[in-house]
Amino acid sequence: MTWARHSSRPNPAEDQSWLAGVRAEEEVRLTAQNGRAARIVAGHSSDALDCAELLAMLGLEAEEGRRAQLA
Repeated sequence: MTWARHSSRPNPAEDQSWLAGVRAEEEVRLTAQNGRAARIVAGHSSDALDCAELLAMLGLEAEEGRRAQLA
């Protein structure tokens, strides 16, 4: 049995450009999501220490909520 080969090969430059675009979009989405999460945690915390501990548990920083709010 023989295998047919396709003559059209993907362009590596186009693939890398596409992947860079996908990564940039994901970074924007993740930044916005982390900002919303930080603001929600801050809004439901009983005090500053509680907020700091919860943010640390989630791997978030208070600055993420501030940056997202300014944008």
